[in-house]
Amino acid sequence: MLLARVATAALLLAVFLAANFLLARPHFAVLMTLVIAAAAYEWAKLCRLAGAAALAYSALVGGLLVTLMLALLPGDGARGAANAVMIAAGLFWMVVAPVWLWRGVAAQPRALLAAAGIAVLVPAGLAAVALPPADLLALLGLVWLADSAAYFAGRAFGRRKLAPTISPGKTWAGVWGAVLATSAYAIICAVSIPTLASRIEGRGWVAYVSGAVLLCLVSIVGDLFESALKRQAGVKDSGRLLPGHGGILDRIDSATATLPVGALLLHWILI
Repeated sequence: MLLARVATAALLLAVFLAANFLLARPHFAVLMTLVIAAAAYEWAKLCRLAGAAALAYSALVGGLLVTLMLALLPGDGARGAANAVMIAAGLFWMVVAPVWLWRGVAAQPRALLAAAGIAVLVPAGLAAVALPPADLLALLGLVWLADSAAYFAGRAFGRRKLAPTISPGKTWAGVWGAVLATSAYAIICAVSIPTLASRIEGRGWVAYVSGAVLLCLVSIVGDLFESALKRQAGVKDSGRLLPGHGGILDRIDSATATLPVGALLLHWILI
């Protein structure tokens, strides 16, 4: 199992890096649409939609993403509308999702869970295509580091559970490990990436590092939300497509939350 997990992760990373840096952005957009549509199919299954209904939901999410990309990404004139989508996604992850988790995802109607999938997947796909390749990699690097740091800190120091009824393996020690690691990562990025280094100085550092911490916390909420969705569906993984990892949603849960919020923060920093 460990060998399959490592091999799959290495292959996914290689494919992502090649697609992100070598494909023209329209071609990358096609690939992202396919990924989001596949994730939407898994989401539909977790909402107990089956057969044609799950396929229709997948097509709906993919079609909505394509529509928004064609309408909002071609030029600067639609930047405000694209930012509005990211703001709406940010409000979902920072306000709606935490309250939803607190009240219990299992208690929600199936139609509401399906609607939440649109709010989760479409802005993430839009952000992935809108972000420059280097920025996209930097944000995903933060997500990957947060996940790894939380895992190792939790194993080493974890005692108090973060959300035992949703994800028993997550601990508060893992949260603190992720926060410390992503803060250090953000500082390294700021001093090594010229576009950031030239814009962050003085008290701006407080806002910048706070933004990195916010992204870390949002990534944890994204992970927990998908875990809660799986728990109410009574399954361990969202799918079986990726050996050793489960489904596509299992790999992009944290990123779906982080990408739209990160795209918004980077826009504010770089303007």
